[in-house]
Amino acid sequence: MLEVNLLGVIAATLVGMLLGALWYSSIAFGGAWMKCVGKTPETLGKQTAPLVGSIISSLLTAVGVSLLFSLLNVSNFVTAISIGAILGFLVIFPALLSDNLFCGWGSKLLIIQSGYRVVSVFLMSLVIYLV
Repeated sequence: MLEVNLLGVIAATLVGMLLGALWYSSIAFGGAWMKCVGKTPETLGKQTAPLVGSIISSLLTAVGVSLLFSLLNVSNFVTAISIGAILGFLVIFPALLSDNLFCGWGSKLLIIQSGYRVVSVFLMSLVIYLV
């Protein structure tokens, strides 16, 4: 029977959201990201719908990682971080690379976007294992 680590999912969702807030802030890659997508702080518009979508995305990713851990009966640290790395580098990055190549977004945007997703799923894996 598959089980969801509810506390781990909540914690991992929060970690994903906090990472996103930092990653896309002016402290990290926010300015470069806005330039890549042709936006300015003034032209971003209302952020309610994207924020809700991002929360749902983070939650679904955390649930997916938790279910995968349950399915694979993850019981050690090395396996947990290995799954995070595999998901990030061999599932998420290639999917974003393909989108990037077809859409012509450029390598800078690919690195910013995929970097966030890879680090996020890696940290989520770590959090779900630890909680």
